[in-house]
Amino acid sequence: MKKLIFTLTMVLLSTSVWSQESEPNNEIKTIFKSKGTQSNGGYGGIMINYSQIDNRDAILLGAKGGWLINHSFTIGLGGYGFITEPESDLVLEEKYEYAGGYGGLLIEPIIAGIQPIHVSFPILIGAGGIAYNNHYGYEDDNDEWDDEYYEDSDAFFVIEPGIEIEFNVIKFMRLAILGSYRYTSNINLEYRSTGNQIGTNSMLRGWNVGLCMKFGKF
Repeated sequence: MKKLIFTLTMVLLSTSVWSQESEPNNEIKTIFKSKGTQSNGGYGGIMINYSQIDNRDAILLGAKGGWLINHSFTIGLGGYGFITEPESDLVLEEKYEYAGGYGGLLIEPIIAGIQPIHVSFPILIGAGGIAYNNHYGYEDDNDEWDDEYYEDSDAFFVIEPGIEIEFNVIKFMRLAILGSYRYTSNINLEYRSTGNQIGTNSMLRGWNVGLCMKFGKF
């Protein structure tokens, strides 16, 4: 009888201990934890990039910013304005350049964000516009817009994934070397006089390289 009581006692104790240990593991795991420390911050940044558009050198100036969650993920907005070097157009017999801009939603996963040097993977998804402009832009005599200031324009969809190597310079400032690939929908620009195509449908697709300076609470 003593052996039976001892055995039953040990079984009950073992079951109780096992239940207590197993209970936390049975909790439903959620995306947003209700317990624990969560860091929230944000930043604004300025960018200067180099790219090529229709085989012409182009400068892109941009800005972005967003909400930084747990040093590991940013969601926000970003965008660029761009202009190419002017070149003589044989059809129009004047210098013309491409100019425009694009922007949209910014999603940016970050790896090891608290380390002095780390990596992030920004993705920009949005839309923009491009125009084929007369380089001179204004009438010389009365400083009014020339009716022929631009030959044609078009709108496009864009998605631009990239990579940034970031350096934590000081607590509220980061410097990043960046590279990205800009993919757009087809561009359709035409000469007014002939209807012939200007450039190529894929003129905006290509690589960007540049620098970004970020300021905020990281």
